[in-house]
Amino acid sequence: MSGGLWRRALAEFVGTGLLVTVVIGSGIMAARLSSDPGLAQLENASASAAGLTALILFLGPVSGAHFNPVVSLIDWALDRKTRGGLSGLDLLVYLPVQIAGGIGGAILANVMFALRPVSASSKDRFSGHLWLGEVVATAGLVALIFALARSGRTNLAPAAVGVYIGAAGWFTSSTSFANPAVTIARALSDTSTGIAPGSVGPFVLAQLVGALIGGVLVVLLYPKAVGETGVLVPHGDSESDDPARGVSA
Repeated sequence: MSGGLWRRALAEFVGTGLLVTVVIGSGIMAARLSSDPGLAQLENASASAAGLTALILFLGPVSGAHFNPVVSLIDWALDRKTRGGLSGLDLLVYLPVQIAGGIGGAILANVMFALRPVSASSKDRFSGHLWLGEVVATAGLVALIFALARSGRTNLAPAAVGVYIGAAGWFTSSTSFANPAVTIARALSDTSTGIAPGSVGPFVLAQLVGALIGGVLVVLLYPKAVGETGVLVPHGDSESDDPARGVSA
């Protein structure tokens, strides 16, 4: 693996891990400080939105700040033939490191709050209306990211993606997981933000369906990209990566 790809892989591992830490950690803190479920949800959604925005700014110029297997899959599917698109090798590296990073982030959050490092969640989320919420949340996330990329507005990505995730935590029935790596990781924390292992499969399937819908919508609305494509940052030529070339998504 080239030096450039190693850097991108590390950025995806760290970014996905810290994203999960933010989501689970803020959920634990909110549950401990707030007896009102609505206030706890507001605290968790706000922290998740702010944390994601900061992580995109921090790591976007290195890897594209995917932190999400469905974003990487759609990036590869839409733009793999362009200079800025994710290659097949990149995809094969990104997916496992995102999942591994998410698991590490769940363990970190649990340990920080003096919980067992790994405890299977007992929070059942096995219901059709929740799966529909995941389809909607993921479709919107993918459509937003690639619409920004294809219309040359990548400078808006950190704020736009963070705001969307914060809002989707409220307007979707599932509270917007929208990320297979995060979903798998949250199954390892028996806290308010967790998901029972038996509920993970349908959530991930719904996320894949949502990603496909979002990708199709982008192609229909933005058939031609402005300049280089790829998610909101360069990650094409692993031998000549320049972290200063772009901003993340």
